[in-house]
Amino acid sequence: MSNENVRFLKPILRGWPIIILIMVISIFSAKKYLNYVTPMYESTAKLKLADTQEGVPSANLFKDFDVFASANKISTEIEVLKSTSLIEKTLKKLPFSTEIFRKGKVRSVELFNDSPIHVEGTFSNKKNDDKKFLLQITSKQNYTLIPPGSNKELKGTFGIPLPIDGGKILITHNNNYLYSKPNAKIIDQYEFEFLSREKLLEKVNKNLDIVSVDKDVPVIRINFKSNVPEKAALLVNTLAETYIQDYIENKYRAANTTVDFLKKEIGQANNKLSEAENRIENYRNQENIINIPQETETDLRKIAQLKIQKSNLKMNLDAIKNLNGYITEGKDNYLDLATNFEAFNDLLSTEMVKNMKQLQAEKKELLLTYTPEHEKIKVIDAKIKDLTDYQTESIKNTQKNLQIKYNDIAHDINIAEQAFIGLPEKEKLLNIMNREFNLYEKNYNFLNEKRIEAEIAKSAKISFHKIITKGELPQHPISPMRSIIIIVAAIMSMIASIILMYAVHFAKAKVNDVYTIEKNSSIPIAFTTPFIRNKDKIIHYFLEHILEMELKEIVKNKNIICITSYNKAEDHHFHARNIIKALQAQSRKILVIDVANTLYDINTEHYINFSEEKYLHLTSQETQDLIRKKMENVDLCIINNEPIKKGKLPLLFLKIADENLFLLDSRKTAAKNIMNVELLKDEYKLANMWFVLNKEGYNPSLITTIKAIANKNKS
Repeated sequence: MSNENVRFLKPILRGWPIIILIMVISIFSAKKYLNYVTPMYESTAKLKLADTQEGVPSANLFKDFDVFASANKISTEIEVLKSTSLIEKTLKKLPFSTEIFRKGKVRSVELFNDSPIHVEGTFSNKKNDDKKFLLQITSKQNYTLIPPGSNKELKGTFGIPLPIDGGKILITHNNNYLYSKPNAKIIDQYEFEFLSREKLLEKVNKNLDIVSVDKDVPVIRINFKSNVPEKAALLVNTLAETYIQDYIENKYRAANTTVDFLKKEIGQANNKLSEAENRIENYRNQENIINIPQETETDLRKIAQLKIQKSNLKMNLDAIKNLNGYITEGKDNYLDLATNFEAFNDLLSTEMVKNMKQLQAEKKELLLTYTPEHEKIKVIDAKIKDLTDYQTESIKNTQKNLQIKYNDIAHDINIAEQAFIGLPEKEKLLNIMNREFNLYEKNYNFLNEKRIEAEIAKSAKISFHKIITKGELPQHPISPMRSIIIIVAAIMSMIASIILMYAVHFAKAKVNDVYTIEKNSSIPIAFTTPFIRNKDKIIHYFLEHILEMELKEIVKNKNIICITSYNKAEDHHFHARNIIKALQAQSRKILVIDVANTLYDINTEHYINFSEEKYLHLTSQETQDLIRKKMENVDLCIINNEPIKKGKLPLLFLKIADENLFLLDSRKTAAKNIMNVELLKDEYKLANMWFVLNKEGYNPSLITTIKAIANKNKS
């Protein structure tokens, strides 16, 4: 460790007993405080919220059970838990409205379940709420009660109501507690208080803390602090259970209301659906509608076929008409005609044409032999004429027949096309009625599905909110934290005492060490003297100091050395006496000039006591001449000067001396005196000024200092 660090830590090293003493007192005070302060206990319950997107509620089997649950925000559920209505429901289940205390000399302790008595009150007004009753139990059967705001004592008996102003109070024994602890003290002084709704809610809200574990995790942590461990655990668990129960009740109520609503709506939807069905039935019966698309398709196919037939008949009819006209124009030369039998091609007609052509051929052969008036020729002509007339009439009849068929098909087509008159309007009206029917049917089916879901939700009295961690009975208080308070008290007392040490150190502002001298002055240091505990070694140290001063040419033959201090002559008396003794041990002859009159017992032949009255009248020069004259037979002159604060006389000897040793005591001399000496040196032009530091490195503990002061006072 460097010298600078050691110098900085000296106040702590010196004052460590005081630091330890203050720390011990502080720790003792902290423990006393902890014995009387009311401890606070905390219990925590964790509640997992239902998540409809993940986990069990998202499964198809369960999600319909909780159809009215939604992905609520965690902050919303926290506000629900903090709501006054839910906390009031919770408090109704808990015996928190009456508080009983065992009254002590310093503090009162709430008993709760550890109370040997039960207190109940019935009041007509609220004047006794939030006020403490003083109870003094005088025996196992009797007690004395002092109501709030009154000095009048009311005597009562356990188990018998005691009338008071504005109501009655009944005090009974807590038999369960007394049975479990038969030696429990019951005769004592108690206090009890009936809490109003507002104060009870205020106390609960003050100590209740509901937070989320994480903003993305649907888990809520319920914390409650109380000076009674049982209260802390009871409230968090009851609040969590009440929240889940309230959720189930609300869900059941909503499901029940929804079921009733859906049943009513289903009845109305059923009536509308029946009316729509009847309208469709009546319209179909009225318009003879079975299936419009199928009927339309059948009619269109029939009309198409009839039109094909009509087209075919039309072609045949036109061909027959052409043939008939062709034959009619050339009926006189029938056999010369070349008819188109594609329009008239039945087998009979073909055979008849063959016969006519055959008869015509026979006629031509007969004409080669006979004349046209021949009987054979006439017979053939008659046959040809019969065939011709028959065929001509047949063509006419065929034309009539085709015309009749053509007209019948055209009539049938016309009748079939009558079915399409008004069809779009029928189809439109039927579509409207069907659409209305489908709408009512969908509504009816939807309402029935929702009714089933609501009945399932109504029957399934479960909640996917879950208590994953119940609040346990706390075993150790969270405040005050004994170890932390004791540690903090120790640390703070240590810091305060260290600050005090440094404050005193800097307030005293002593020389302390060589560093302080060198920092505040340019005057060199002749030597330093440690604190010498062994008196036998004093001469040894001062012989070394004489040697050091010789090396620095302070001690030279015929030199006048003046030893001075600032405040008291005792500050440099030790050094003056022992420097003289060391010089005498070296067989030097020393002239002692005792200005301070403290060396009157020194063993020396050459001694002048300048404190005598006769020397006070000498001038500066006369004094100097006297000293020089006395030094003729000695080696050195040592002046035991008066302190600077005595006046101007010490300055005279400082001026006369060849070397000036100015004593600074590390434990006594103020640091500001270093600068004062520096100013004196400059003002009076004092030459060869040297500092001597006494008790260098001496850092006595405060105990040592206190002992020294005590011994000094005794002496």
